[in-house]
Amino acid sequence: MTNLLLLGFLPSGSEWIIIALVILLLFGGKKIPELMRGLGKGVKSFKDGVNEAKEEINKAKYELDKPVDPSKN
Repeated sequence: MTNLLLLGFLPSGSEWIIIALVILLLFGGKKIPELMRGLGKGVKSFKDGVNEAKEEINKAKYELDKPVDPSKN
């Protein structure tokens, strides 16, 4: 039920066009590519961070799951 309520607040097709026009008016045509480039770099950096965290978690899991050699004690 909650999902249906949230869907009611999402913009439809014509509202997206109005939002795009407002953004174009606020930032101008020359600034939008710079903004998108910055957004793309931010998303890439976030993905790199997530992948790095996953690698560290998997490495720690491997270290914990590694069998213990009793002859080293």
